[in-house]
Amino acid sequence: MALAMAKAGNSDGSKGRRPAATERPRGGAARAIADLVPAIGGAAFRKFGFIQASLVMRWREIVGDRLADVTEPAMIRFPVGSKVGGTLHLTISGAHAPMLQHVEPDLIAMVNRFFGYAAIARVRMTQGQVAAAPRPVQPSAMLRPVPAELGDSLRSVADPELRTVLERMAAGLADRPNLPKIS
Repeated sequence: MALAMAKAGNSDGSKGRRPAATERPRGGAARAIADLVPAIGGAAFRKFGFIQASLVMRWREIVGDRLADVTEPAMIRFPVGSKVGGTLHLTISGAHAPMLQHVEPDLIAMVNRFFGYAAIARVRMTQGQVAAAPRPVQPSAMLRPVPAELGDSLRSVADPELRTVLERMAAGLADRPNLPKIS
């Protein structure tokens, strides 16, 4: 008899679902996926030898366009019980290994500058296929008009390239919402 009632469902026709009043409310506001990816991917990156996922995600910024086009970080291996003096394993496309052996000290310096300490002591290169990473999209020249109080001071800048950079920076700063006021 109880089995027949379970198959038939509740008297309100909800077929085994809890009433809406007892459902657990969902909490928090919507979050951007970019905020969630480092936490989710962190365990996978650590498993494959990366202590920071941002090394992979920001590789082009760290080493520049020329090196990022032909290299890709594969993993970092540290000595047991240490987080300094590690070996950065790179995948290199084509016959670029001899060229990269010459710039290896610079490459180590760039990666260590990113970490902020001497995390990498050696680079191990493996020849392989490097996926072409998309280049970052440049923002439009002007996001919003430059505020009038900044416009006059920027017109006095003689170098047109510097003036353009300063105008973009001022427009970007003016466009950011909810910045704290410094008085």
